[in-house]
Amino acid sequence: MTTDTSPPDDPVATLSRTWLPLAAMTFTLVCWSSAFVAIRHLGNEVTPGALTITRLGIASLVLGLLVSRRRRVWPNRRDWPLLLLCGVTWFGIYNLALNEAERRIDAGTASMLIQIGPLLATLAAAVFLGERLTHWVVLGLAVGFAGVAIIGMASDGSGAHDVWGVLLTVLAAVMYAIGIVTQKPLTRRLNPFTITFLSCVIGLVTAAPFAGEFVDLVQHGSANSWLVLVYLGVFPTALAFSTWAFALTHMDAGKLSITTFLVPVIAIVMAAVLLSETPPPMAYAGGLLCVVGVLISRRGSRVAHRKVVTPKTTSVT
Repeated sequence: MTTDTSPPDDPVATLSRTWLPLAAMTFTLVCWSSAFVAIRHLGNEVTPGALTITRLGIASLVLGLLVSRRRRVWPNRRDWPLLLLCGVTWFGIYNLALNEAERRIDAGTASMLIQIGPLLATLAAAVFLGERLTHWVVLGLAVGFAGVAIIGMASDGSGAHDVWGVLLTVLAAVMYAIGIVTQKPLTRRLNPFTITFLSCVIGLVTAAPFAGEFVDLVQHGSANSWLVLVYLGVFPTALAFSTWAFALTHMDAGKLSITTFLVPVIAIVMAAVLLSETPPPMAYAGGLLCVVGVLISRRGSRVAHRKVVTPKTTSVT
């Protein structure tokens, strides 16, 4: 005889399992989309090195305050290699490459090209983290990547492309993928704020050779540029990377990375409103495919979750 002894549902726990990760993911995507527009806006006045140092420096200060007020669990010897790789690639090289790229190509194009990263991250997560590539994930990935390709082809006829800008954005996408895969194992033991804080500091050290550019920014930077830099440091970096790490503790790295196919859609709208950069008409069809790809991949996640969750029973004799 079996009796169901499952405890009653805890509303707070249910909220944490469903809405909080979704809200964290949404906040991250909006902030990261705005970062493409902000970087493009600063491109003519702030050099890539100065932008990276300022952004990561501000983020490190904000996160340092948050970490100091929380119970801290510091990395052990096995965590440090992954943390160093994450900080150097995703926070250091990624920012330097993307900042230089957006001096050459527009924000919408950069946000579209960077979506090569989720494809690489999903494949790498399957190889190195043992995450299963379900048919839903593969289908969502294919549809989303097709959308990115259509957007890229639509933009290609605008004459706005620079070969070096495209190559630097691809380099940033590779660094993004490495960062996602190295960060996931760290979320099992470390707090998201701690991971992001230490990664920012490591990225800041990586950009140290460009300290001279930062000094020049301090001496000659405009008030408007500093306001945008503070925004970049606080929201798309300190807060958004932390909410991303939080979402990563509740979702597979591969599935979560696919949601960033939504970033080009959001970034294009923001660029059109704030920078008057309007993509070609065909790009909107690609953006729609990006959204469909995300929805397909998330459907696979929900189906898998329903199959796994079953009531607990205890045998009574």
